[in-house]
Amino acid sequence: MTIIARTIVAAAAIGLGLSSTAFAHAHLKTTVPAAESTVSTSPAELDLGFSEGLDVAFSRAALKGADGKLVETGKAALKAGDGRTLVVPLMAPLQPGYYTVDWQALSTDGHKTTGSYGFTFKP
Repeated sequence: MTIIARTIVAAAAIGLGLSSTAFAHAHLKTTVPAAESTVSTSPAELDLGFSEGLDVAFSRAALKGADGKLVETGKAALKAGDGRTLVVPLMAPLQPGYYTVDWQALSTDGHKTTGSYGFTFKP
């Protein structure tokens, strides 16, 4: 094998290794209530579905009202039988308005991701 061919093979192997590392993060895939939606019923919980399994001890979601104040939530847990969906119970019905969900997820392979999205509650 020539030096050029070895270099190309080595570069391809490194590229594949780096791309598989990039896909190892837990990316937010689904939300209930849906991101940027308007719901007419106050949700009882937030469901955040991810692309990878989560370490629930280091994953969380906080809910803020339009005034920036935190809304009281219960302890986050994984959905029964599904290690990829974080469930955060809401302790009381929401008041009408826009809400922001700030989340942090630690995948079971140790990669951390963060983000936020919003929804509106309009009865």
